[in-house]
Amino acid sequence: MSILNSLGNGQEAIICGLNGDRRFISRASAMGFTLDTPVTMVQNFGRGPVLVYLRDTQVALGRGEAAKIQVARRGV
Repeated sequence: MSILNSLGNGQEAIICGLNGDRRFISRASAMGFTLDTPVTMVQNFGRGPVLVYLRDTQVALGRGEAAKIQVARRGV
């Protein structure tokens, strides 16, 4: 298991956990970051926000937010 912002461009994973306070978890869930949802990293330059694709939508997240989302890489 790793965190969302550790994925490279084009890598796919499954969301397996959300860490943070109730406010963050509620907000992330409302954006579609729920357990067992597939997610693909679209853009991750190693600094600044990351861009991910999930549920037919592209979502930009700050690195701090992305670090609170646990994922399991597909095919690993």
